[in-house]
Amino acid sequence: MVSYHRDERPFKIGFLLLEGFALMSYASAAEPFRAINHIAGRQLYDVSNISLYGSSVQSSAAGVVRTKTQLGEHTDFDLVIVVAGGDPTLFRDKRVFQWLRHLSRRGVALGGVSGGPVILASAGLMSGYRMTVHWEHASALVEIAPDLILERSIYVIDRDRYTCAGGIAALDMMHHLIASHHGEGLATQVSDWFLHTNVRAPGQPQRAGFVARYGTNSAPVIRAIEAMENHLDDPLELAQVATLSGVGPRQLNRLFSDKLGIGTMAFYRDMRLERAKNLLSQSSLSITEIALATGFCSSAHFAKTFRQKFGSPPSSFRR
Repeated sequence: MVSYHRDERPFKIGFLLLEGFALMSYASAAEPFRAINHIAGRQLYDVSNISLYGSSVQSSAAGVVRTKTQLGEHTDFDLVIVVAGGDPTLFRDKRVFQWLRHLSRRGVALGGVSGGPVILASAGLMSGYRMTVHWEHASALVEIAPDLILERSIYVIDRDRYTCAGGIAALDMMHHLIASHHGEGLATQVSDWFLHTNVRAPGQPQRAGFVARYGTNSAPVIRAIEAMENHLDDPLELAQVATLSGVGPRQLNRLFSDKLGIGTMAFYRDMRLERAKNLLSQSSLSITEIALATGFCSSAHFAKTFRQKFGSPPSSFRR
């Protein structure tokens, strides 16, 4: 956590906006600082938008945000937050990586929102830190950098690293930051300003629970799905899934057919194929690597099963 004393100069935050950045994530992260300056009647936070070049950056929703600082210009930031969208695993700009590493050596705190945490990880700046990222990018990031301490929560603050899955979760993370600087009372006024009355703790999950996602509250089915999600790259046998669910294989199959309209292992296979499709579009892993990462014994078997499910070969889902 970045230390801050209330009587000091304004806390300087820079938002590094990469082309196609997630607009909602940026707004949720930046707007609380505008609000607190207004509520407090003085400048508690000095916020700057940073571009790689030029004086503006276009967002994912085609909205254009003006910037007043370019990459590498000397500015005495306390915290720099990277905001990215699209597929951040494909980002390879060495200038950005070098600048972020330079900031880290100077003791500047670093953060990432939406795809931003992937940029920090690609720059080698998340080693030994707990972190999170949007669930869409999580599978690809795990395959690219398996040693990262990746959590599936809405945001994680670990010492001088701030990572957030994006969307409205940035409101929650900024509430925490403001509260640490100026107290819970002022932070609550900011959250109320945005009608954000249910501020979430960092450990909250990014996605709806199994009951909401799959429309069943059958305990054995939920336990089975959880076991499957934990074993996508090393698939379990039906008997193993049944043991972990607490019922026998036949009963588990009946429950899956009744509650979800599909057999247990067919559901499991489809779950692995969905992860494979995500990796195809969100990572640069080879098709063979993706096949192994989703529990298929060979790329040929994977390609055949994938085509049967989606009607097209894996290569057609490459960006």
